[in-house]
Amino acid sequence: MLLIANLADFATTSHAAQPAQPNFLVLVSDDQRPDTIRALGNPIIETPHLDRLVLNGLTFTRANCAHPLCVPSRAEILTGCIGFRNGVHPPLNKPDLALPTWPKVMAAAGYHTYHVGKWMIAGRPSTRGYQESLGLFASGKQSELTHPLDSAGREVTGYRGWMFQTDDRQLEPEQGVGLTPNISAKFADAAIQFISRQSDQPFLLQVNFTAPHDPLLDPPQWINKYPADQMPLPKNFMEHHPFDHGNYSGRDEKLNTWPRKKSDIRRDLATYYRVISDMDAQIGRIIEALTKHGKLDNTVIIFTSDHGLAIGSHGLMGKQNMYEHTIGVPLIMSGPGIPRNERKNAQIYLRDLFPTTCELANIPIPKTVEGQSFKAVIEGRKRRIYEHTFGYFKDRQRMVRTDRWKLIYYPHLDRYQLFDLENDPDELKDLTDAPAHRELKDQLKTVLRRWQQQANDPLLQ
Repeated sequence: MLLIANLADFATTSHAAQPAQPNFLVLVSDDQRPDTIRALGNPIIETPHLDRLVLNGLTFTRANCAHPLCVPSRAEILTGCIGFRNGVHPPLNKPDLALPTWPKVMAAAGYHTYHVGKWMIAGRPSTRGYQESLGLFASGKQSELTHPLDSAGREVTGYRGWMFQTDDRQLEPEQGVGLTPNISAKFADAAIQFISRQSDQPFLLQVNFTAPHDPLLDPPQWINKYPADQMPLPKNFMEHHPFDHGNYSGRDEKLNTWPRKKSDIRRDLATYYRVISDMDAQIGRIIEALTKHGKLDNTVIIFTSDHGLAIGSHGLMGKQNMYEHTIGVPLIMSGPGIPRNERKNAQIYLRDLFPTTCELANIPIPKTVEGQSFKAVIEGRKRRIYEHTFGYFKDRQRMVRTDRWKLIYYPHLDRYQLFDLENDPDELKDLTDAPAHRELKDQLKTVLRRWQQQANDPLLQ
């Protein structure tokens, strides 16, 4: 109750006149669907601290990760560039290390830059612009997993060999190898340590959680929450995806058997929700530390995820798809200069965070950055930045999305899907072959092709 009481003060103290250079706390979850926050319409899950951010901040309901895979999505956040430009586009993962990064630009402008949590981008935090790191979690060496089985009794296939370590690669296996049930608390501990010793120098603190990525392990304090037999299935649950979407044999898709069983999905969703609720509690601890140390009033808090996840929707388990539950991400901003309790449907990319924070802090945006600042949308001077946004996954999927329509292209099948997101938000009715939409489909194909040409899509080379 003390934590909630402290956060209640947030509503009356955090929106004073915007200073020239606010602090930035960037919280990034992993594999989190955009429909897993109570204040944004999910009546099952408990996320009181994210709810508080929604109430006291601005939510973008059409945020887009562009490439629904951890490494390329995080590379876009780091560089402000699409994968075809920054080089991180599987299978051709050749990062352009000469590109200025978000933390490097902030550091050059006088910010103290901190990294906490998951790291799976080329180099180390210190070589990509972060001046200090704590709670660094990255691949280390093949060691016996602390938790070799997940909460469903499945053999763990993700994060094998990952462990806490220092920036200079001193491994800390004593803290656990692979994911552990209390790992979110360890990330929060590290973030709180940074906050507790921060001077008046402005800071960029990025906290990369592993939650709710698999392996799904029940946090001890949440183990009895969300009984599996009471978990509702996604509205677009399917036993099979109707065709090979380009990752049918991927690791994520092997986590459950085909056809998908309702009991398996309910069980996994229950643990998925428990992990998110635990992360939410740790976010509350971090915000409490900002309040305790007098930093909250001058800190813009950004919460998002690198991409979503299917976990039963459309018959899929993983994130390698262009459906809204996966290409869409939660994006909430709260703090000085940010409107309270507002939602905007402007389409936004994760790579837009880099230039937006630069503009909020009055820092010049590097010419290499391809993302667009959406500060004008925040302030209500513009309704949108993009008429179309685009998505891509390896050489298997491409997507174009408008305010209402979405066209997905599967190059390996030469197949399309067309969805009316306004009338079919769960993407259950493919209108590709509908005569009434033939002209629209052709228009979107042209728009998609033009974008591929402008973006130097390797598919066209």
